[in-house]
Amino acid sequence: MKKILIGLVSFVILAFIALYILTKPTATEDGAYIPSPFALKLATSSTTDFDNTVYENPHTGNKKVLMVCTEERNMTMANGKKFSTGNHPVEMMLPILHLKNAGFDVNVVTPTGKPVKIEMWAMPGEDENMKAIYSEFKDKFEHPGKLSDFVQNSMTDSTDYVAVFIPGGHGAMLGLPENKDLNKVLHWSHDNDMFTLAICHGPAALLAASLDGDKDSFIYNGYKIASFPDAVDAQGPMIGYTPGSMPWIYGERLNKLGVTIINEAADATIHMDRKLITGASPQAANNFGKLAATELLKVVNK
Repeated sequence: MKKILIGLVSFVILAFIALYILTKPTATEDGAYIPSPFALKLATSSTTDFDNTVYENPHTGNKKVLMVCTEERNMTMANGKKFSTGNHPVEMMLPILHLKNAGFDVNVVTPTGKPVKIEMWAMPGEDENMKAIYSEFKDKFEHPGKLSDFVQNSMTDSTDYVAVFIPGGHGAMLGLPENKDLNKVLHWSHDNDMFTLAICHGPAALLAASLDGDKDSFIYNGYKIASFPDAVDAQGPMIGYTPGSMPWIYGERLNKLGVTIINEAADATIHMDRKLITGASPQAANNFGKLAATELLKVVNK
């Protein structure tokens, strides 16, 4: 019996050690952390569910989508540790695949023209469609346009654009929610009855539209959206997805401005409220892209 108890205790200790190792975020060369092996196993995949939809009557004109990406890499968590983030590759590129199939070009910008930061640890390495679109857009990601230049020189008079797209990844919470140029772009899109597309943490950037007003003047007050839930973000440190608790809670801030998040899980939920199309997580990226492409075609093919 004694040997059995010793063996059982040893097994439990080894199990705890293995769990600790598997759920410990992995350090990067710059002192930040990417998700733990366990978190990567749970939250990422080597392939996607892209279905290569063929759209009837694709757009053949010059209408484009303005994709606003983050140029910031590291998020400082509540405990001071840095999370190596950026834009999620599936949430950014899978919708682009659908937009391209529907005939729309995508113009890539960051706030000051610095390279787009991408969560490469989430790249589906065995997905040929994702590898192809990444290769096609690699130069755009490395040399994007400046959002500031677009606002100053192109925005007011431009009739080439049909939508603004903000991809997800925690990086959407870095720099974009307080960006005054994005504030102007979101109001421009709304005032000109264009579409705004945001997935996963992308809706955090919608907070930029509140910089010059309060809840009563917030253009998305009363909207319902699909977005990454605050409650799921709170679980990040438990599995080592993030190296600490979130520095601020974006869904809570949207709620205070009159926005309702309709999903409770990080699932495949998508939603359209007027001209705002949203999705809950990477699981939603395929149907989010299809919905966006379909709705944009309805407008340009009238």
